[in-house]
Amino acid sequence: MSSILPAGWRRPGSSLADSLAEALREAVLDGRIRVGDRLPAERRMAAELGVSRGTVTAALARLRAAGWLATRHGSASTMRLPPDVGERFAPLSADRPGAPLDLRRAVPAAPGEVYADAVRRALDRSARIFLEGGEPGQGLPELREAIARRYTGQGLATLPDQILVTSGARAALALLAGSLGRGRVAAVENPAYADTLAVLRRSGVRIAPLRVTTEGWDPGQLAAAFREAAGGLALLVPDFQNPTGALMDAGTRREVAELAARHRVTVIADETMRDMDLRDDPRPEPRIRRAVCVGSLSKTVWGGLRIGWIRGSAGLVRELLLDPLCGPCTPAPMEQLVACELLPRIEPVLARRRAELREQRDHLVRLLDGDDAWTFTVPQGGLALWLRLTGTSGDALVRRAASLGLGLLAGSAFSVDGTPVDRVRLPYTVPAGTLDRAVALLREAMDDRHGGGQGASGRDR
Repeated sequence: MSSILPAGWRRPGSSLADSLAEALREAVLDGRIRVGDRLPAERRMAAELGVSRGTVTAALARLRAAGWLATRHGSASTMRLPPDVGERFAPLSADRPGAPLDLRRAVPAAPGEVYADAVRRALDRSARIFLEGGEPGQGLPELREAIARRYTGQGLATLPDQILVTSGARAALALLAGSLGRGRVAAVENPAYADTLAVLRRSGVRIAPLRVTTEGWDPGQLAAAFREAAGGLALLVPDFQNPTGALMDAGTRREVAELAARHRVTVIADETMRDMDLRDDPRPEPRIRRAVCVGSLSKTVWGGLRIGWIRGSAGLVRELLLDPLCGPCTPAPMEQLVACELLPRIEPVLARRRAELREQRDHLVRLLDGDDAWTFTVPQGGLALWLRLTGTSGDALVRRAASLGLGLLAGSAFSVDGTPVDRVRLPYTVPAGTLDRAVALLREAMDDRHGGGQGASGRDR
């Protein structure tokens, strides 16, 4: 046991029992103690660590109460991951106690038990892929069939030949932008996800911005941007747009399809947020007609599973396979096999994650409501609130928040043309207690201008 725990496991200012409990938790998270490993008897552990047996008993009691330890009468205690750690949405590093609170990225941790089971099942039947060369291609036939089946089940008839598997959504966007958009103009939402803007700019695409707010897409700018992008691309996030959370209505989707046909624009619909529908009765909007769809498992399962895809015509897929960038944009076969195991079992994961996000969104709304320091619209889905600040800029607030230990992204990080400057994205992907801490720090950062300003409702009118 003494060889597993670091030499400096005793923390100044903490009791020995608290220090030992924390050291054992860290050892599990780091893999030095495996989930399911048996701990030595208390007397032996105390002797190895040079502490009293009472200290060991107290530390194990803390772990047992928090769900980190399972003990059966007459058997040794075994370490485990409590459900709120192993199955929660937010990565543990986002809100580690005592560390700065980093909400700059809204990304999920893996659904631990489900993911581990998928890896075991994939390994059990991996012999065939290990006997092949592992060369890049269109994707494992089984995975393409599963993705195509999901599209068909959602009302968009799809064949496996219309699916190209990529190593995430960004790889899909880079491949499409490089193959179809180089030297051309793309109509792009403003604000937009920062990584998407970087991919487009590095691909040599010129951007025609079109304004989107929490209320939706600006009709005039939509038409103007499509005219400017004639013969090029349009990259849109119609479902719970990042960062605004806007959901494109059916009428706007029809208008987009008509503008695309009129101006010969290829519409790329980024659907990475489509499954993050937090309404009580999720009811997906119809897809934009003839759009090339980009999907991913990064927001629904785990960012560490580099599985995305492009759904388009079979001709487009054949064209993309000839691009030299296609090989580097293809995920490893073993990752694809894990995705094959996950996709048929994904609905319970989605239901649990939607319920968790809905509860956390509503908790954050209650915390923010009634403060005149900001306004916001409650999104119907997605991962974050898009706060409009009063009396200060997003960049200034982010700097003040960072000095207090809260990491956020200002509106400028999502900007195509320098606007909007009065916005901050506030994810609700962390647990309620962490949201309490985040809002307290946010109010402290606003105090210089607002003095805590309690006033009328914070909802956008």
